[in-house]
Amino acid sequence: MIGVHHYAVHTQWTGNRGTGTSSYRSYGRDHILTSPGKEQILGSADRTFHGDADRWNPEELLLSALSQCHMLSYLHVAANHGVIVVGYSDDAIGTMAQTQDGGGAFTAATLRPRVVIADPDQAELAQAIHAEAARSCFIAASVNFPIGHEPVTVVALSTSLL
Repeated sequence: MIGVHHYAVHTQWTGNRGTGTSSYRSYGRDHILTSPGKEQILGSADRTFHGDADRWNPEELLLSALSQCHMLSYLHVAANHGVIVVGYSDDAIGTMAQTQDGGGAFTAATLRPRVVIADPDQAELAQAIHAEAARSCFIAASVNFPIGHEPVTVVALSTSLL
């Protein structure tokens, strides 16, 4: 092991409506996530689970972490291979299945990165290095469900326009 890194977040429940958790519907799922030196994230449960649809839910945050991790890994790998990336976006999707006992788990996620590169001669390499980026992603290595990748690589019309 090369190194160990530690992370800290604080989660504060803000959903006490006056009677605490006296029943399943009596309390709010709202909470605030903070970490030293960062802006807060307003969280809740998914609307399906009586949460606030205007706030981030844990499932979206997990999918976001996977998407961010792949992007950051990809940009690193691209730089190492000399691929000039001038744009990157991802429309990630995930699936969670509930169980009869009230639990559940993610069963799959698919990342759909759209990478814009400067050099048309690097399109094949830019597409291929997604596999290396996927192997480098710490978050993807930490989950127990398959993560698919459906990358698209396009060439910028002109880097002066970006």
